[in-house]
Amino acid sequence: MVSLTGGAGEPGRVRSALRRVARTCRLMALCGLAALLPVAPALAEDGHGLWLRYVPVQAAQAAGYRARATELVVAATTPTGHKATRDELQRGLQGLLGATPAPPHGASRDGAVLVGTPAGSPQLAALKLDLEALGGEGYLIRSVRIDGRPATAVAANTDVGALYGAFHFLRLVQTGQSLDALDIREVPKLKVRVLNHWDNLDRHVERGYAGESIWDWHRLPGWKDPRYTDYARANASIGINGTVLNNVNSNARSLTPAYLEKAAALAGVFRPYGIKVYLSARFSAPIEIGGLKTADPLDPAVRRWWKAKADEVYRTIPDFGGFLVKANSEGQPGPQDYGRTHVDGANMLAEAVAPHGGIVMWRAFVYSHEQPDDRAKAGVQRVRALRRQVRVQRAGPGQERRDRLPAARAVPSAVRRDAEDAADDGVPDHQGVPGLRHPPYLPGDDV
Repeated sequence: MVSLTGGAGEPGRVRSALRRVARTCRLMALCGLAALLPVAPALAEDGHGLWLRYVPVQAAQAAGYRARATELVVAATTPTGHKATRDELQRGLQGLLGATPAPPHGASRDGAVLVGTPAGSPQLAALKLDLEALGGEGYLIRSVRIDGRPATAVAANTDVGALYGAFHFLRLVQTGQSLDALDIREVPKLKVRVLNHWDNLDRHVERGYAGESIWDWHRLPGWKDPRYTDYARANASIGINGTVLNNVNSNARSLTPAYLEKAAALAGVFRPYGIKVYLSARFSAPIEIGGLKTADPLDPAVRRWWKAKADEVYRTIPDFGGFLVKANSEGQPGPQDYGRTHVDGANMLAEAVAPHGGIVMWRAFVYSHEQPDDRAKAGVQRVRALRRQVRVQRAGPGQERRDRLPAARAVPSAVRRDAEDAADDGVPDHQGVPGLRHPPYLPGDDV
């Protein structure tokens, strides 16, 4: 408290005290006024929407886009089409244009957008679009005429391909591109396009710098965080079709029934978005959770255990993608613990997932912390000599050909890179660029 009383010799101090009180009151008034002001809209942008925020386009463009999106017809019978694709287009066009096009059963007015497959839409089938070369994930976006009316067709052979096309259509509007005279054809160059999480079961992320893992293992499978759907949307929008849920320095518990049910819950969220679930498999799992005394890949009991485990995984997750394995690197267990090679281990797991069409991704970036060799050289020295021994099963009659690396395959990263080495000189050629060589190191699948 400031005393305003004083003797005759203290008038200066009193005036100074009064000035301090006045300044304090003015400051308090300003703070109160600031508290009443509305929060700036910029504070609402937390980055969660990523590139799928769908901010309204400029008013001058909006009218033209609305004329090209008067109706939205998504012809599909799968969750991918009638949920993922339709929901994304409605969300996107509402945000971008301020209105959602009418959802009729068929295109019936100028400016309709027709999305789907010829098998699911008689109107798309009647257009007789050339979709054969698109495969299962490619798509076509073309300006067409339906019953004499201008329209836009987003067509594919599968609903997943149509979903990719829908994201592309929205990107055209987001980036201010013209929707006139469209003729866009896209086909992915890589069959397997995965993210490799380094997430542990306790939600710690190895080398993670943005908080704990998104996977809430303790609350799965009962509670599914809405962010899992946002994660799937973001990945599908850029063509990611797989995710390895757990760290390559893996915990064998991820293969137990309880955790397989949790992974199955995530797979159920991702499935409509064309995303498969993969798991990092710990090589010593037969010992740690299987009760065996060895994990020797040539031991018949070990091979039977992995086959039974793969069967269990696929009963729980029918579209499971396969296993990622880090073995005999940085102290992790592996086939070399038993005098076997990387190929012995990879082929054992490939045989286990082969009946289900799964794949094995065997890390070629391997090195021993007990040997002085440079890490970059270690992968070359350990894997290159083994590349001809990896069993690669070809697709049978009537099955989709998979670019020389078909359904059941255990192919180290280095071997995949070297598979097309036309000169066979031990130095892998850069795919599609004659004469251009890869660097002298072999990056792992986590790069």
